[in-house]
Amino acid sequence: MSDNFDEFFDKHAQWTEHDGKPSSKSTHSSTSSSSTASSRRKARARSEAKKRKQRAKIVLVILLIFVVGVVGCVGYSAVKSWHSAHDSEIVADWSGPGFGSVEFTVDTGEGAIAIAAKLVKANVVKSQAAFTSAVAANNKILYPGVYLLKKHMAAIDVVNILSDQTKAGGFLDVRAGEHATDILQRASSLSGISLDKFKAVLADGVAGILPPEAHGNVEGWLEPGVYNVKSMKSAEDILAAMIKKRISKLDSLGIPQGDNRERALIIASIAEAEVNNREYYGKVVRVILNRLAKDMPLGMDSTVAYGAGVKPLKITQAMLDDAHNPYNTRIHKGLTPTPIGIAGDDALLATLKPQDGSWIYFVTTNLKTGETKFTDNEKEFLQFRDEYKRNNPEGN
Repeated sequence: MSDNFDEFFDKHAQWTEHDGKPSSKSTHSSTSSSSTASSRRKARARSEAKKRKQRAKIVLVILLIFVVGVVGCVGYSAVKSWHSAHDSEIVADWSGPGFGSVEFTVDTGEGAIAIAAKLVKANVVKSQAAFTSAVAANNKILYPGVYLLKKHMAAIDVVNILSDQTKAGGFLDVRAGEHATDILQRASSLSGISLDKFKAVLADGVAGILPPEAHGNVEGWLEPGVYNVKSMKSAEDILAAMIKKRISKLDSLGIPQGDNRERALIIASIAEAEVNNREYYGKVVRVILNRLAKDMPLGMDSTVAYGAGVKPLKITQAMLDDAHNPYNTRIHKGLTPTPIGIAGDDALLATLKPQDGSWIYFVTTNLKTGETKFTDNEKEFLQFRDEYKRNNPEGN
């Protein structure tokens, strides 16, 4: 309306001077009015075009905001759904304490993921994620063994049990330095197989499982490790597992076969019993070899104790004087008839490369730290022995 009014005003308005005569402007208004109106129309057209562009931009911005909003909502929903699914997996856990009973076995070498899968299958824990997360969060080590669990237990309760070696059953843990008699007693207790059956197998030379150089004696021929004896059906199976693993280990370490292998087992078992420290194995082996070369008795308390069936600290003077003990190396020259226990890898390797030296004496001067001193001088040896007595008065 205003545009039409302006156009009408431009066409018909006349200006007058103060004297009442028509203004001089009126003389050319007719000629200029047409061009003025044309200019106004063009200006209005440009203004309308500009307004239309602005409106289009506004609409486009609104559309973009709408599209981004929709995509954002969809993306957020998708991420939220993924997180919800993931979180639900992590927290999928029973509240415990559970019911019933489940005998569960953790085998040697099994990791947390494999154990978790077995636990879920046994209906002990609700999810693998709950169990593995509990193991990682608490930095736990899971031990092989047979455990008594329940169904529907809280994952952390299961982790606490499987990481407690005192709760593990059915698995025999054989360690370097142990004696065959102690190992077989534990094997009998864990497996439920009577000790008499183990003795019967041993009396039969372990049914041909032992090599000829062992002369039917199993001492020193059992390999350290963890064995699931509860799953084995007989005493022969249990002994065979330990002996075969031992032979395989000796082969892998390069310990010579035949009589030299038995000799290595004897020397390594004495070194293991005397110092039980990898730092000194090579020196102890050298002392043994030097004494044998000089045709001296080995004079090792560990061998006397083995033959007497006591711990070295329990040796009496009567035991030291007992010539009937074939393991009394204070009296009998040469090596003992058999190994006196299980030698570990380090002690066995020391028999292949003993340290060079002229030592013929050694004394562990401090039982708490294991510090051991070596010499080839008898006077210095006596000084070391006095030092031992001062440091360990309870051992005198």
